Amino acid sequence: MDLYIEKLEPFYERGKPFSTLILRALSGIALMAHGYPKILDMQANIELVEKLGFYPGAVWSPALSVSEFGAGLLLLLGLLTRLAASAGFVILSVVAYYHWIFVGEGYAGAEKAIIWASICLYFVFHGASRYSLDHALGREL
Repeated sequence: MDLYIEKLEPFYERGKPFSTLILRALSGIALMAHGYPKILDMQANIELVEKLGFYPGAVWSPALSVSEFGAGLLLLLGLLTRLAASAGFVILSVVAYYHWIFVGEGYAGAEKAIIWASICLYFVFHGASRYSLDHALGREL
């Protein structure tokens, strides 16, 4: 696509990896922040996950804890980024469902989860960028 001001192209191209790094790091930190309390007490959400239909809760609650915190850490590092983003997307999609449908808060209640799920989906398809461990290792999923 042609730019209206073509002289801006180098600026945009130089900024792409940095903007991707910032978005990925902030996404990872956000997932870790939400997952950290769950890591401290992995059995705390048994009742919640069972109400959502995930049985047995004693298995799904720790899985949620590890997935949320672990996906955040991997996103922050840019390691196994597509896998981590896939896990984040699934988790946040369930959170959006929980708020929108299960709790009945509609879009207003699910909005943040939808936005964060969309960010994770971006990384599923785009990968981590130049400033990541995936790039340093020369491998991605």
